[in-house]
Amino acid sequence: MTSASDTDTAGTTRITHGTCTLCEAMCGLEFTVTDEGVQSIRGDKKDPLSRGHICPKATALVDIHQDPDRVRRPLQRTESGWRELEWKDAIDIVARRLAAIREEHGADAVGVYAGNPNVHSLGAMTHGIPFLSMLRTRNRYSATSLDQLPHQLTNMLFYGHQLRQPIADIDNTQFFLVLGANPMASNGSMMTVPDFGKRVKELRARGGRMVVIDPRRTETADVADTHLFIRPGTDAYLLLALINVIVTDGSATPAAYVDGLDAVTEAVAAFTPEAVAPGTGIDADVIRSLARDLASADSAAVYGRMGVSTQQHGTVCQWAVHVLNIVTGNLDRVGGVLFTDPAVDLIANKITGRGHFDKWRSRVRDLPEFSGELPASTLVDEMTVDGPGRVRAMVVASGNPVLSMPGGPRLDAAFRELDFMVSFDIYINETSRHADIILPSTTALERDHYDLIFSSFAVRNIAKFNPAVLPKPAGAMHDWEIFRDLTLRYSAVRRRSLRDRTAGRLGRASVVREVRTRLSPGRTIELLLLAARGHVTMRSLRKHPHGQDLGPLRPGLPGKLLTRTKRISLMHDVVTTDIDRLRATVTAAPRADDDLVMIGRRHVRSNNSWMHNSPRLVKGRPRHGLLAHPDDLARLGIADGDTVDVSSAAGTVRIDVTASDSMMVGVVSIPHGFGHDRDGVQLDVARTVLGPSVNDITDPARVENVAGNAILNGVPVTLRPAGSAHSTDKSISGDPSTSSAVNASSSTGGQMA
Repeated sequence: MTSASDTDTAGTTRITHGTCTLCEAMCGLEFTVTDEGVQSIRGDKKDPLSRGHICPKATALVDIHQDPDRVRRPLQRTESGWRELEWKDAIDIVARRLAAIREEHGADAVGVYAGNPNVHSLGAMTHGIPFLSMLRTRNRYSATSLDQLPHQLTNMLFYGHQLRQPIADIDNTQFFLVLGANPMASNGSMMTVPDFGKRVKELRARGGRMVVIDPRRTETADVADTHLFIRPGTDAYLLLALINVIVTDGSATPAAYVDGLDAVTEAVAAFTPEAVAPGTGIDADVIRSLARDLASADSAAVYGRMGVSTQQHGTVCQWAVHVLNIVTGNLDRVGGVLFTDPAVDLIANKITGRGHFDKWRSRVRDLPEFSGELPASTLVDEMTVDGPGRVRAMVVASGNPVLSMPGGPRLDAAFRELDFMVSFDIYINETSRHADIILPSTTALERDHYDLIFSSFAVRNIAKFNPAVLPKPAGAMHDWEIFRDLTLRYSAVRRRSLRDRTAGRLGRASVVREVRTRLSPGRTIELLLLAARGHVTMRSLRKHPHGQDLGPLRPGLPGKLLTRTKRISLMHDVVTTDIDRLRATVTAAPRADDDLVMIGRRHVRSNNSWMHNSPRLVKGRPRHGLLAHPDDLARLGIADGDTVDVSSAAGTVRIDVTASDSMMVGVVSIPHGFGHDRDGVQLDVARTVLGPSVNDITDPARVENVAGNAILNGVPVTLRPAGSAHSTDKSISGDPSTSSAVNASSSTGGQMA
């Protein structure tokens, strides 16, 4: 997060404005700052996007800044513990070790993992991504394939670019259909929509309607007009049935630049409401009525998020979401789904490429790459299976894969065996504790910010640049400075090695890279704005500390299409293959009543795995527990508040249970991001927070059928009372009976999800 000073008041107190960068919402903030630091944080009522909205996470920015556990100097792991290094020495060690491993074992012996916080930092975007690309390894991974990979693949297929994402025009729509998303907790994802609750009230005030389909009655479902339970993993059947009804009724109204409606009609013919009702748990008449309401609405938007992406048929789900918006005539319609017009256009400026799919495959499991990255679920295979190209060194940039990837225990063991590892992190966490070197940057309050990514996904066009709220501490480095120095040092080491062997000269591409590396992020944004030749300039942004309002989303097709034909093709071979798989199982018997499947859960006070060290966020009632329907618990002889062992094909965790009729029968829910009580983790508050890591029981062997996205929802599990004869104690993690977190957490009430 960051800010811009716009008013000085008497004495040493000043009011300054900025943006929260902890999630995708880009909420505007107002800071009261004195010589002692930030004294208060409020929502900025003049921000044209967030309109004064603020969530509890924003106030925790001060906790992060002041955290005594925060790493502030480079650290080196030694046999006797961690020791501080000078920046020059730390960067030299990293550059030399990475270059040496590449020299001995090849470029693919260096693996890269980029975590979610990178896209929330301007410096990581302008300097971090180029450095990671410079390593030229095929063993590149990121949070993309733990989350939104089906979005990016289908965007590329439909519109010609992985980030050409249609955004729901929630401020104008009359019918909003939400699947596998909880924007009341997330403030939107792949749809930046702060103040979602108020926007839903405005939707209703103009006579609109919101329908939520989810296996849990979420916070978003609570404010919806209609909530429908659906069995996890069956969303694709439902979506295909909705398309079936619309095309069969003759209600499809795609634009003139759309091809393939007949092929879609043929592909979905078997997916009638009657055929999919038993498996989805939604009555056929309800499905048919939902489809007709969608097709007949004056304007409508279908929005499917992480819940439908992180399952077996995630790509088909996102394909079907696009098709529904297109065939109902709601693509590029006010109140439907529209493309944004950001001041700094990632696409026009070629900051990100179009994307490509299946140009090569992973060494061990033969999984396809997307846009130069392999599915994260196979990283552990590439680290542990010997042979040419095995990952021997890891560069982990602002990520915690031990908690965020499926198969956490296997990854934990694999990281211990690496020849070398560097973590770009401000904490010694579950993953970085294995690093040889930790390089910590400044935090959000101390650096400038312009949101390159989420301006492209916002429900209103906005541009905003904010200088840092607080000065950079002496001896600290911004992330872009770390990546700059590392880029230059690594290039020098590699160049010396190449000259020793070939007497080669520095190529033109290397010269250009080094020139760009020396530009600050702010100067980079200034140049990109100048290149755009629009009315937004760095000067105009500094005059608008609350943000420069660029207006509502506007129609722009077919001009904004980036497909080579400048048309939209509805059918694609990679999707057709998986629809064929679905067709073969559409009439299969639904699961047995005693089968359980697991889904995730999000809470507004949580942010993946890295904000449990904020005292103000973790206070209050426990949020780590498993939720299950009372009928399921009664059938299993488990009482509300009991401790149970939850087992999957990947392992077993021990966790407390809460009975809740918000859950669909047959479905249980465990939140992501817990499991901090591990040896070597130096997070004093987080270690008191109860709960195992759910990714200790998600299975890296199971990936989404097309793109290889991780499967985090619809995971088959069993529940048994803790310590029962059928439990396998040897594989249990997060055991409350042995965890040192129990007593401390019980006394402070410090848990969160």
